[in-house]
Amino acid sequence: MSHSVSLADYRAALTTRGAAAPVLTSLLARLPVAMIGLALMLYVQRVTGSFAVAGLVSAGNLVGVAVGSVVQGRIMDRLGPTRPLLVVSAMFAVLVAAEIAAVQARGPALTMILLAVAVGVTEPMTGPASRALWTRLLPPGQVRDAAYSYEAISMEVFFILGPGLAGLLVNMPWGGTGVLVGACCMITGSTGFALTRAARGQRPRGDERKSGSPLGALATPGMRSVALAAFGFGALLGMIEVAVPAAAERAGHAAMGGLLLSVMSVSSVVVGVLYGMRPWPRPMYLRLPTLLLVFALLIALLALPRTLLGLTLALLVAGSLITPQSTSHSVALETAAPAGTATEAFGWVITSVTLGAAFGQSVSGQVVESVAPPAAFLVASGVGLLLGALLWSRRRTLLADDRGVSSSTFAGAVS
Repeated sequence: MSHSVSLADYRAALTTRGAAAPVLTSLLARLPVAMIGLALMLYVQRVTGSFAVAGLVSAGNLVGVAVGSVVQGRIMDRLGPTRPLLVVSAMFAVLVAAEIAAVQARGPALTMILLAVAVGVTEPMTGPASRALWTRLLPPGQVRDAAYSYEAISMEVFFILGPGLAGLLVNMPWGGTGVLVGACCMITGSTGFALTRAARGQRPRGDERKSGSPLGALATPGMRSVALAAFGFGALLGMIEVAVPAAAERAGHAAMGGLLLSVMSVSSVVVGVLYGMRPWPRPMYLRLPTLLLVFALLIALLALPRTLLGLTLALLVAGSLITPQSTSHSVALETAAPAGTATEAFGWVITSVTLGAAFGQSVSGQVVESVAPPAAFLVASGVGLLLGALLWSRRRTLLADDRGVSSSTFAGAVS
């Protein structure tokens, strides 16, 4: 499969009958997807004055999101998205209110951390539900691939814009403004999405029932390879997200850190759309490891500049492969995931990226503190090359994608 799409395919996907309401509501729900955790961290630091407590609260939230994305995805694959999203949206609202109350009262650190984990677990997973909905709205082919590309591109834009919005809102008179605004957007959008006709009509078909494997979507080798690709991608992004602000601070322009990270979104989105029209390499089993390996090499370039202008230009180059990777992960799920696990499978991608980012941020933070930001970029490149090589050794597990057979069939043949 080439999975190449055109602008006409994007237009056809977004104007499909029944798509308008889910598209608009899911956009609102996903706008704060990268905002909640960071806004919560900045809020806690501002109230308590402790970066240590704030970091643990943020890490707890990431762990919660990693767990919640898979659990919610598995439930939505069985029940459809409406009831699960309505329930978790209500729980999320209550837990966010409890977290804000705990922070305002300067409660025990353990209380704030546990509540942050619960907030992450109940964060409504509208992104995976939205992606899974396209399997009902569109038949297999280039238009559906364009819809998956749109999902990945829009998610990537929000991941880039989220930190900037969080940083802006934390400077409001009340430090919890970012948390409250993000939560309101997420709750409103998720509830609206759950109540759309397309979401209410989504039910698992009889031929999509799961085999009962405790691994769920990870039951096939191909799906585990996609998760590895997503983990590597998240790890490299996590390292960049720490090293770039550190480089800006050492240059005497700490306020530029968030802006420099946002620069990547420019080349990421533009190249992502163009890449979707002519993906390379075309076979998916070669595309995933190649993109990760090349991304790792481009990150090494970030260690060369000695000025922020040079770093900005290098970030534009490295950022060009962000959306192509996230898009490829999304498209690869079409056949890498077992039948009936579409929502959970995308949840695993989010979980893998989240865990990778947490790993990358922790490693990069240690390198920045002990050596310097350029060294962190080189370490990131080395980690990416190692994970890319491991993914390359597993590339044949993705061959099912290009033979046009399901991963479950391929896995059975291998067994």
